[in-house]
Amino acid sequence: MASDRERAPRWNELLGLLAERGRLTVTEACRLLDVSPATVRRDFNDLAAQQLVTRTHGGVVANSIAYDLPARYKTAPAGSPRERVAHRAAQLVEIGGVVGFNGGTTTTATARHLMARPDVAASSAREPTTVVTNALNIATEMVLRPAIRCVTLGGVARAESYEQTGSLAIQTMQQLWLDLLVLGVGGIDRGGGATCRHEDEAGINGAMVARADRVVVVATGDKLGRTTFARICGIEAVTTLVTDASAPAAAVEELRGAGVDVVIADAQEGVAGATLP
Repeated sequence: MASDRERAPRWNELLGLLAERGRLTVTEACRLLDVSPATVRRDFNDLAAQQLVTRTHGGVVANSIAYDLPARYKTAPAGSPRERVAHRAAQLVEIGGVVGFNGGTTTTATARHLMARPDVAASSAREPTTVVTNALNIATEMVLRPAIRCVTLGGVARAESYEQTGSLAIQTMQQLWLDLLVLGVGGIDRGGGATCRHEDEAGINGAMVARADRVVVVATGDKLGRTTFARICGIEAVTTLVTDASAPAAAVEELRGAGVDVVIADAQEGVAGATLP
């Protein structure tokens, strides 16, 4: 039986196709994904059980919900661009400081790589590194670590990303300070700044930026030079961008020209990946 990690890329493809087409048959999915009918039927049944699709005779139709897989199904393969970015960004966190994480797959991977650092695991619980997050999935993993003090922000939880948003989360954040914020984004551009897809996420993300001494954006190359729906902050608020070698050279130079320290994670970063038991 395939694991969630093995199924995740295929489920992402299936939901992406379904979001575009509205419905999908077993035959179409077999042809487009080059897998067997038995595999597709199993995937359709599993997705329907999670209420991500509605099963029909011979296929599935789209549900009227957002088509983001929950973050636990978006673990990237070891050595992927996301893992390389996350591994490099995790090295920027200082032990004993206060680090913030918003929700998202790249920030989740960064938090896991942080916990995989031997110096973090060996640090004393008497002088913990404090993690502040609005992401329930990150908090669930961080709270199990004795060398980490975990602070959550409260608010309304979004099922698609596990992020807590709204006025309660913002009010809590306004009482705190961060040494460093690891910020996941939907896009980053010199003119548009850091952006995301949902206005409620932009609200709490912007509040985290405002309370951080340093802001480290983590983004794979496809997000550079791109602007999505809701603005988190202007480019002047971003201290560092950690990205991968696929980032367009022109976008990298534009961001550097705007004063952002752009770090390119090389092919050796995060080769082994990182998971938490």
